[in-house]
Amino acid sequence: MASPQIYGLIGYPVKHSLSPAMHNAAFGELGINAEYRLFPLEEEGLKGFLENAGKSGISGLNVTIPYKEKVILFLDKISNEAGLIGAVNTVKITGRGLEGFNTDGAGFLKHLKEDLKFHPAGKKTALIGAGGAAKAISVYLSKGGAESISIYDIDKNRSKGLVEDLKIHFDNIEFYSANSIEDLKINECALLVNATPVGMKETDPSPVDKAYLREGLLVYDLIYNPKETKLLKEAKTAGAQISNGLGMLLYQGVDAFEIWTARKAPVEVMRKALKEATEK
Repeated sequence: MASPQIYGLIGYPVKHSLSPAMHNAAFGELGINAEYRLFPLEEEGLKGFLENAGKSGISGLNVTIPYKEKVILFLDKISNEAGLIGAVNTVKITGRGLEGFNTDGAGFLKHLKEDLKFHPAGKKTALIGAGGAAKAISVYLSKGGAESISIYDIDKNRSKGLVEDLKIHFDNIEFYSANSIEDLKINECALLVNATPVGMKETDPSPVDKAYLREGLLVYDLIYNPKETKLLKEAKTAGAQISNGLGMLLYQGVDAFEIWTARKAPVEVMRKALKEATEK
């Protein structure tokens, strides 16, 4: 039997990821001889890994924290979408080299609209974090017609840089680089997104004071493992609508699968595999 095609996730850490469950279920469903693996990479190993990926029999990769922006340096080509966002979460590897795409923003917006019935058009939104995932989300909230997007990052230059980039491409939306969480004016917002890793560890505090959480607010945490971060628990207690990042993971994975295989992804099989993986 021929060796399976290899796909996988690069980042650090990656052991918490549910992507293997989703993609391996999809390969099985469609009878594709392929396998999805986890590749934990320290930063010094990133360049060498990507340079040798094609020779190692790897056909495609997902990219997670902290490499969504850094990975661009080592690719032969990126899609217009990835160029606009300035981050890559999906890499297709062929004889022509490594091509980068971004499916995060589209996956996020699809989950918001289809599953959560939340439409950002005309709404005020706030974002914690200005890294690769935040870039994708802010571009898609802009495409979705949000009235305003306020962004806070612990690195002020990062949030200011993101706001300046967004202003170039979207001139009908109010963008604001906040100096603190308080400065985000969450009490005026319909949507609050945590796009930082704060909450992945059991000991992590909530990035937001519970006084800012209320009914009428959708609190979306990109973290999906644990299923409910401290932020989501406190938001639920305050009567807010909550969501973890599992839906975004599903839909960005669906798009990545279709880029890699040129086959229609079995969405419900992937959704079921993710649900089962979270219950283990």
